Amino acid sequence: MTDGGGREVRPGDRADSRSRRRRPGADGPLRVGVVGAGFIGETHVAAWAAEGIRAVIHDVDADRAAALAGRHGARVAGSLDELFGGVDVVDVCTPTDLHADVAIAAVRAGRHVICEKPMARTLADAGAMLAAARDAGVRLFVAHVVRFFPEYVAARQAVLDGAIGEPGVLRFTRASFRPRQPAGHWFFDHARSGGIVLDLMVHDLDYARWVAGDVVAVHCRSASVAQPDAGVDHAVAILTHRSGAISHVSASWGYAPPTFVTSFEIAGSHGLIEHSSTTAAPVMASLLAGAAGGGLTAMADTSLAGDPFRLELAEFAGAIRDGTEARIGPADGLEALRIALAADESARTGAVVRLARVVE
Repeated sequence: MTDGGGREVRPGDRADSRSRRRRPGADGPLRVGVVGAGFIGETHVAAWAAEGIRAVIHDVDADRAAALAGRHGARVAGSLDELFGGVDVVDVCTPTDLHADVAIAAVRAGRHVICEKPMARTLADAGAMLAAARDAGVRLFVAHVVRFFPEYVAARQAVLDGAIGEPGVLRFTRASFRPRQPAGHWFFDHARSGGIVLDLMVHDLDYARWVAGDVVAVHCRSASVAQPDAGVDHAVAILTHRSGAISHVSASWGYAPPTFVTSFEIAGSHGLIEHSSTTAAPVMASLLAGAAGGGLTAMADTSLAGDPFRLELAEFAGAIRDGTEARIGPADGLEALRIALAADESARTGAVVRLARVVE
């Protein structure tokens, strides 16, 4: 097992017993370690700082970790063991294929874990994460931030309140430019990242399930499968929910920077809920800090409604302190991954993929 930089992690390693016995938040602010100092790592470190928490950062690139720490008043840990020994919570922001390695090492060290979406690269890895957290008696959270965007929360609540009757047809769009990392970056290695479906579409796959319930079948098409050298990607998936509702989910990396647009329609037996970031705030285009003409990766600016990343991490922190539940549990992260992997399989085989019934 390795950390985010390929260093060996011993699954049986434990932090010192005095640190292990500490109840999170009991003796002061929650102590948080962030593993990974890339784009999403910086997003999480900034959100923790806004909550008054100065994270400890570990990254295989020590210079990158130091630069990120300097921007946010954080400090650097030279190894995972050092990080585990000084924190209550490990926030995993590594490349997708390393999520499980870092998360399992953290929970075996007695640390609660927050893991950026998607939960893992494979169902086997995700299952191992769940089992390890259960065995260690610690909490595991999967960061699906769309569940914290106010407009998405309001739309789901309207559905739950019966405002449009029974949902029948749902449509979701999430579109931006292709991430601008250099050739050979892990992001473009499908075996490591899962591509557009696991990275971008998974947001709306999770949300569709949150609104319309469990998914029983997936049919997907992806431009990158048909034209792997095109330099852009666009994927469309059709989900059949157990309730009978149908979700149409589109994800695109085919726009010019700095475009980032989202929209949704939820049609029910008595009405329609719709939202588009092109006509209604607060979802607007945003660039990576300091970048011109489009950052490395697109993301939404939610400054008019509060930062969903901050709302998400604050809710997870509160659940850890108080022993309460968050709006998304590890089983939800597993199911979002299951749907995304089914969509990816469908895109590559052309077949409808049927999902096994979720065990309650």
